[in-house]
Amino acid sequence: MAERSTAAVDVADNSGDEPLTAKADQSTSDGVAQNRERETDSEEAQGSGGTESPGKASPPELHSGHKLARRYRLEECVTRLDGFSSWRAVDEKLRRAVGVHLLPADHPRARSVLAAARSSALLGDPRFVQVLDAVEENDLVYVVHEWLPDATELTALLASGPLEVHEAYQMVSQVSQAMAAAHREGLAHLRLTPSAVLRTSTGQWRIRGLAVNAALRGISSDTPQRTDTEAIGALLYAALTQRWPYDNDAYGLSGLPKGVGLIAPDQVRAGVHRGLSELAMRALANDGATASRHETPCTTPEELVKAIAEMPRIRPPEPTFTAPPEYQRTSYQQGYGRPAPHMGATQPVTAPPPPLQSRTGKALKWAVSALLIAALGLGSWQLADALMHGKSDDTQKTKTTDGNGNGKDTDKTKPVKPIAIKGAQEYVAKGDAQAPGDVGKTYDGDSSTYWRSKSFVDGPEMKPAFKPGVGIVYDLGAQQTVTAASIGLRYPGDHTTITLYGTDSMSSSTSVDSMTKIGTITTSGTSAKITVSQKAKTQYVLLWITAMPYASGDQYSGAGYKQAITDVKFTG
Repeated sequence: MAERSTAAVDVADNSGDEPLTAKADQSTSDGVAQNRERETDSEEAQGSGGTESPGKASPPELHSGHKLARRYRLEECVTRLDGFSSWRAVDEKLRRAVGVHLLPADHPRARSVLAAARSSALLGDPRFVQVLDAVEENDLVYVVHEWLPDATELTALLASGPLEVHEAYQMVSQVSQAMAAAHREGLAHLRLTPSAVLRTSTGQWRIRGLAVNAALRGISSDTPQRTDTEAIGALLYAALTQRWPYDNDAYGLSGLPKGVGLIAPDQVRAGVHRGLSELAMRALANDGATASRHETPCTTPEELVKAIAEMPRIRPPEPTFTAPPEYQRTSYQQGYGRPAPHMGATQPVTAPPPPLQSRTGKALKWAVSALLIAALGLGSWQLADALMHGKSDDTQKTKTTDGNGNGKDTDKTKPVKPIAIKGAQEYVAKGDAQAPGDVGKTYDGDSSTYWRSKSFVDGPEMKPAFKPGVGIVYDLGAQQTVTAASIGLRYPGDHTTITLYGTDSMSSSTSVDSMTKIGTITTSGTSAKITVSQKAKTQYVLLWITAMPYASGDQYSGAGYKQAITDVKFTG
């Protein structure tokens, strides 16, 4: 499941306004992270810049559990690139998740990163992910920023298709207004990619990495306003078409066909909103490429905000209501065997039959009465006889005997016996471990705790050449006959494939091919029940995942193909 590698995408003009951000000492083209398992922010490159290397500074050797300022505990490295690293961490003082960028104090870009972070923190605009701290100590420079567990990257949103028209309109409106406000304060982003734009659970759009992401990578521009405006145009283009508006693939999106040039979104995909299509072209075509049918290009976020204001407002889609089911009359209202009358129809009144007044009629009434009395008596006698026999039968249980003459109750079936899990450890066939310290959370009886894999770029099927699968080996304490397994999962979607293997040890040195396959299942939900077709007797069971669904980022991991196990139970 290799991380996608792309060349740098140069979308910036090198003429016009002076840069408003704290400029980096030297600019670089982005590299590609060496660790292929990513959590967040290991984005494909975009932006303009020079070609000088950042020097010989190497990232500090840090590890999970390391504390900064006796407060920020590093949890997981999510990016390691070009001399710096980015981490998910925990602020132990305020008990919340945070993000941390780290680089050596002697790194050529350390000064510009500190300056950019402090400038961004002074802005204080809630539409941007806030910088919480920017510090230099112990030969380290680190920048602490918000971590939004309820937010989803635009990259993840576009994985399932283009945005709905009103959603795309809200995105470009809010991002343009935020960037116009930042430029009024002398701040530019210069790395406004789909991974830098987040949608919260309340529908608000937020931007992360203002000034800091560019400073970390040494990106600068002579025309920062035009660079950010064109980046917003690219975001809108991708939101409308699910395509990247250049001839290369980037951010999980296919690029335009080579040689066709920049074509309008409504020519790429049918049904695209005409006004938003023209808006995207006005923001993108800043270098003489504006088609004749388009208006004057927008070269600053402020001009883009004005162009959006001049458009007819795009209203949200009308909510759909399900019609209630048609009113049904009950049998009590209808009368047994009588069809329900049509609402509002006048029903004819049927006259009652005349009473039996003649001598023949009276005789008939007496005969019917006598028959009814006889029937009641006969029914009472049969009921009493049945009750007496039933009581007698209840005192004698039907039993069968085995070969030794021992009685067995034929109504009882053999009960299902839960098998206690005595221990577990992660199975690593290739590459790095996922979360070896959390395997115990899969059988602790608490469904809110879990073991999780890392996020992978490709999926749902895992790539054997890079990572054939992830899983856990469970110790049942002794040889047990396993008949079924119940597995709780955290992420639904298309799709999760789990296979159970019987093995002779908990060691990862035993290959999966040499194990005994005892059951498998593919599910798109959050639970999996595997019935073992042939009863297997084993002490160790490998739970092996070879396909995982796509899930958005959360407090502990970024968007990607991933899965987490909450509860595992075996029965025999």
